[in-house]
Amino acid sequence: MNTLKLGVLGSTKGTDLQAILDAISSGELDAEISIVLSNRKKAYILERAENHNVPALFMSQKDKTREEFDSEITTILIKHKVNLVLLIGFMRIFSAEFCREWGDKLLNVHPSLLPKYAGGMDTNVHEEVLKNGEAETGCTIHFVTDEVDGGPILIQKKCTVDFDDTVSTLKAKVQKLEGEAFVEAIKLIQSGNV
Repeated sequence: MNTLKLGVLGSTKGTDLQAILDAISSGELDAEISIVLSNRKKAYILERAENHNVPALFMSQKDKTREEFDSEITTILIKHKVNLVLLIGFMRIFSAEFCREWGDKLLNVHPSLLPKYAGGMDTNVHEEVLKNGEAETGCTIHFVTDEVDGGPILIQKKCTVDFDDTVSTLKAKVQKLEGEAFVEAIKLIQSGNV
């Protein structure tokens, strides 16, 4: 089995990146993170990558069309020989061309049990879950297509919503599941059982 070369795109803290780094260092995952890219200069995901000696790069989207920016990302991913791209809190919508180019090599994590709360982001999703009195929530790892949060689902992990949950406790529960789900998804892809 070949070691998977992962490219990670993120705009936030990269909590799920830590779970993947831990799984790699423990030998649970046969993969390496080739590059971490962010469209936010101060995103902690870049610092987290550097703390683990992983190449990290800020890419500005200023004055670029979506297609130009996506094309620059593709160039960097190819340069780093990436064969699986993980979106970890990446707060951007990709061009249809980028989605087609990376196709079955592009995974996103969403903080709900899709199709519920598709298109929602971060804490807004958890607020909606609580407001709607849901009994359970969780996360979804799915392939990215040009339909936002509409690509084929690879893995879903669930947790109960307790009566005393808040947005922050729910976010913590779901984030723990996200890291586990990403590790499982990477293993599934590596084994060819997708």
